[in-house]
Amino acid sequence: MKEDLHILLQRALQSLEGSLLSGPVDPQMIVLDRARDSAHGDFASNIAMRLAKTAGKPPRVIAEAIIAALPASPIVERVEVAGAGFINFFLAKDLYARELVRIHEAGEAYGRHRPEHPRKVLLEFVSANPTGPMHVGHGRQAAFGDALGNLLAAAGDVVTREYYINDAGRQTEILAVSVWIRYLEVCGEVLKFPENGYRGDYIRPVAVALHEREGVALRHAAATVIAGLPEDAPEGDKEKHIDALIARCRKLIGEPAWESLLASSIAAMLEEIRDDLDGYGVHFDNWISERAFTQGGAVERALERLRAKDLLYVKDGAEWFKATQFGDDEDRVVVRENGVKTYFASDIAYHLDKRERGFDMLIDVLGADHHGYVTRVRGGLQAFGHPGDCLQAPLIQLVALFRNGVKMSMGKREANFVTLRQLREEVGNDACRIFYLMRSNDQSLDFDLDLAKSKTNENPVFYVQYAHARVASVMKELTARGFAYDAESARTLVFERGGSLLAGPQAEAMLSCVSRYPEVIRQSAAQHAPHALVHYLRELATTLHAFYNAERVLVPESDTRSARVYALLAVQRVLRNGLAILGVSAPESM
Repeated sequence: MKEDLHILLQRALQSLEGSLLSGPVDPQMIVLDRARDSAHGDFASNIAMRLAKTAGKPPRVIAEAIIAALPASPIVERVEVAGAGFINFFLAKDLYARELVRIHEAGEAYGRHRPEHPRKVLLEFVSANPTGPMHVGHGRQAAFGDALGNLLAAAGDVVTREYYINDAGRQTEILAVSVWIRYLEVCGEVLKFPENGYRGDYIRPVAVALHEREGVALRHAAATVIAGLPEDAPEGDKEKHIDALIARCRKLIGEPAWESLLASSIAAMLEEIRDDLDGYGVHFDNWISERAFTQGGAVERALERLRAKDLLYVKDGAEWFKATQFGDDEDRVVVRENGVKTYFASDIAYHLDKRERGFDMLIDVLGADHHGYVTRVRGGLQAFGHPGDCLQAPLIQLVALFRNGVKMSMGKREANFVTLRQLREEVGNDACRIFYLMRSNDQSLDFDLDLAKSKTNENPVFYVQYAHARVASVMKELTARGFAYDAESARTLVFERGGSLLAGPQAEAMLSCVSRYPEVIRQSAAQHAPHALVHYLRELATTLHAFYNAERVLVPESDTRSARVYALLAVQRVLRNGLAILGVSAPESM
């Protein structure tokens, strides 16, 4: 409906070019909104007010001219000017009922857009360090990224999902030495576990597997391991201690064994992460290893290109990128004085690689601590001639778990965090998804475990799924009572007489709401806002429940009964389509 009205306005404005308007109007200027009050019509546009300054005429004059130029259309009953120059559209009486026919005919495809020239989008999300299992914070990133990918695909983009494995940094070295210390314990050595190591129980099976594979080949006496190391916390510096412990491990077991230990530790964690994501219903097209990417020379090649452009310089023994030329507040180091390349250097190269693989839009779903990241990486892309706005990076704020009204403490290093798997086992995938998505990603989230498990209307998961199941229950009851229902006959009834057969405030509210679904998909995708779809589905469920409670569906009158069943099945289809985009099931019974 909205797209049809948009086309009518475009045609009217085109006919006014050279007379009222000096030139063409950008279609992006045409804004159509649903009217909040039915007395003001179904849709309203402020285009006349937006054109008033350039046209040099009062908005009402422009609005009246636009209305006069509107092509005749069976979808529009009348158009009025209101207020300072709003154009209010009143749609044909049967139009909302006829939208039900489109829903039934399109089925799973209803609400999906198919542009002539779809964008190629590379969506990177989660990308958690392979140093432990997924925790509840990762779960929010995974739910958001997966739902966003589904939304973008529904809006017409060609989406590729990518996981960037951060396996080249210090954290993976801390993981490896943590495994080695636990391995020494399996061998019978007794030594204090480092304060800055990974303490979780998930380390022990990896250490046991290492022992089964290597026997005592990597064993060294505890006294030899700790001899001469800097003091650990609390007496000493835990950072210096862990770095010295890593160096000691590498020296004692040798570089080949160290590389093998590092690789096997990362592989074990990645297997756990993949298993977590698979159980959560989140799948990736590409898994990119930072180590392999760097070792392949991509980072050095990117730096060479920047040197050739005179965009790098040396200061204090380090090599710097002229980031301030591209809007950053300071230049950035790409090669440290010790010759080691920074994370920023690999980020520049990785995003350059994304663009050179042919992607139009790059979306990085990042944690809340990445403020300033986008400007830096956009500057790197611009240095290679790519538009900065081809990169967008939604930030995911923190999650706090509450049980019985009390906030649960979580810390990964201290091993008292709640894993995504534990959360899923307690409340289920569907509750995880909806609760993670019901608030905007840029807001912190309080996850109420008790509410997530409740079977009440206050639980949005239960409320929306129950609306879907309620329709299934109606169909079972229809069969049990021996009523006949023919979908084709119901279609004809609704198309020809839907406005009268589905009259009444509750029916009209439900039909109006369900017809908004295509608009919600487009807007939610454009704004990277899966939470908007969650709120819409709750609203649609509310209209269904209100209609069901106000009107008997299985009435004796066959025409009314068929029309009402046809309407409920259309709403059920939209609920199912929307839940699928969120990655949530649509049960037939509750």
